[in-house]
Amino acid sequence: MTAWIVLPVSLAAFSITGIWIVYAMAVMNHHVCPVENWFYNVTCSEETAKPGFPKTCCTIQDIPLISKCGSYPPESCLFSLIGNMGAFMVVMVCLLRYAQIIEHSHHCWTNTSGLVSGFCNALGLVMVGNFQVDHAKTLHYVGAGVAFPAGLLFVCLQCVLTYRVAITTLDYWMAHMRVALATGSLVSLVLSGIFFIHESFVLQHAAAICEWVFTVVILVFYGTFTYEFGTVTSETMLAGLQRNLPHGAGVILGGGSRGLGGGATKGLKSPGGSSTSTHLNCTPESIAMF
Repeated sequence: MTAWIVLPVSLAAFSITGIWIVYAMAVMNHHVCPVENWFYNVTCSEETAKPGFPKTCCTIQDIPLISKCGSYPPESCLFSLIGNMGAFMVVMVCLLRYAQIIEHSHHCWTNTSGLVSGFCNALGLVMVGNFQVDHAKTLHYVGAGVAFPAGLLFVCLQCVLTYRVAITTLDYWMAHMRVALATGSLVSLVLSGIFFIHESFVLQHAAAICEWVFTVVILVFYGTFTYEFGTVTSETMLAGLQRNLPHGAGVILGGGSRGLGGGATKGLKSPGGSSTSTHLNCTPESIAMF
């Protein structure tokens, strides 16, 4: 077990807790209406809600979309922090997962695509968090248009990779669970997009709920990497670095060195366990340096 298991859990726990705190702050500050409210008006001539209580007169501008909850201070400050911190942790998770797949199998376009989609997801999160929808709508929508599809693509690719490196029965159960999460995220994102383009208050509100479901499911998916990250070691990072070094470059390990194409391969650990296996070949233990 390594300390890296904390990273995926921290990403999921910090982000999910943070966005719900942002939502609660927005409701209490009358910036959005509560998610259980389904009744909206074209205009509101009076506001009867008391300070510290939810709004009672709601318009389409008060629909509790995640972005809308983080549009105004003070909750916008926390929303930006969550976006930036979350993006950083997403990048770290994607890098570790990329290196781990290389360590357990081989370099493939699926793994590279997963890394790129994860980075795009992080970039979109930064834009969404720092450009609020009511103040920089175009940039905010560009960020959302990058973050949501990229996040969905990332989880789908990781489902494929999970099956590819699975060894034990528990590994396959994790793959099945991730497919269920990916399916839920796909359905919720599609429904959110369909509902969002309509002018109906009810459908707009349903779009907000689907958006919340999508976000939480994606974050839970990231949290499942705790299962594999218990086996991450320094060799995992070296596997990723070795693959990306220029031809002929290398790292000196221990007292000796071997050529890039030579040397014995090491036994592989189950992606989520501590036992070793020779199920697949991986990169050499050491590589030469000029």
